[in-house]
Amino acid sequence: MKDQIEASRRTRRPHERTFKDDLIAQSLMPGASVAAIAMKGGVNANLLFKWRREHVKAKAAVASAPPNLLPVCVIPDVGPAPTSRPATTVDPSGAHVSRSARPGVIEVEIAGAQLRLRGAVDEAMLGSVLRALRQSA
Repeated sequence: MKDQIEASRRTRRPHERTFKDDLIAQSLMPGASVAAIAMKGGVNANLLFKWRREHVKAKAAVASAPPNLLPVCVIPDVGPAPTSRPATTVDPSGAHVSRSARPGVIEVEIAGAQLRLRGAVDEAMLGSVLRALRQSA
């Protein structure tokens, strides 16, 4: 009697993470049939829908995570002090820019990688590089 009860119990099959990720990726393609993909993978369509919901929820949680703040060390310039105050102008973003400012150096260390930027730095490009480094970490 005990053997019959144990045999009739439903057991959950463990699925490899790569198997789940593959089915999720296939099901997220435009025009994909979740039911057909689930059938081909040998799982119930409801289970695949559950995996998709968990995947989208986890992805949204990562996207909404607060940005990581990085330590910054300011090293004073050892060059000669300016004799007069340089003329400044205002750029379209509203920040003051020195006309006679010398190009500086920005050094950033992220996940063991060191990034050194010399000269004038494009803010949009720097943002793209930092986002790419953060995602690779």
